[in-house]
Amino acid sequence: MAIAHTILALLAQRPNSGYDISKRFDEGLSCYWQASQQQIYRELGKMEVQGWVDFEKVPQAGKPDKKVYNITDAGWVELTRWYAEPTEPTQIREDLLVKVMIGYKVPRKLLLQELHHRQVLHQSQLDDYRAIEAACLGEPDPSVEMQFKYLTLKRGIAFEESWLQWCDDVLNFLKQHDANP
Repeated sequence: MAIAHTILALLAQRPNSGYDISKRFDEGLSCYWQASQQQIYRELGKMEVQGWVDFEKVPQAGKPDKKVYNITDAGWVELTRWYAEPTEPTQIREDLLVKVMIGYKVPRKLLLQELHHRQVLHQSQLDDYRAIEAACLGEPDPSVEMQFKYLTLKRGIAFEESWLQWCDDVLNFLKQHDANP
C-alpha cells in the first residue's frame, strides 16, 4: 500500500489540510500506518499532479493561506482500483526476533533488558489504545464511521496484546532455562 492510498482514504472521509492529515495519521492510524508531515506534503504534491486531489485555499489571519485538499473523481477511481486489489500479509522485519534467535549465544542480561524495554513500549501503546477504546465505547450511538474505525483499533489492541504475551512467553522460557545467564 502506498501512502497515497491512505491519504485518499482519509480525504474520502472528509476534506483536510496537510497538517490535519498529519494529525489524523498520528491520532488514528498510528497502530498500522505512519507517515511524517514532510512525507504527507510531498505525497499531496504528487497526487495533485496525478489529478487525484485538488485543493481550496482558505485565508488565515496572520498566516499563509491554508490548502484544504479534496479527493477528485480521478482520486476516487484510483482509490477504488486500489481497494479492489487483494491484500497480502506484511512481512515481519523485527530486530527483537533476531536477538531472541541468537539469545543462547549472548549475555542473558542483554536480552532481558531488551525484553523489559519492549514490554514497557508495548504496554504504553496498549494503554493509549485502551483509552481511545474507552472513548469509542462511551459513545451512546456511534456512527458507522466510528464503528469501522473501532475495528482497526481492535486490531491495534490485539497486536500490542500479542507482543506482550510473546514477551512474557520468552521471559518465562528464560526463567526455566537460566543455565546461560
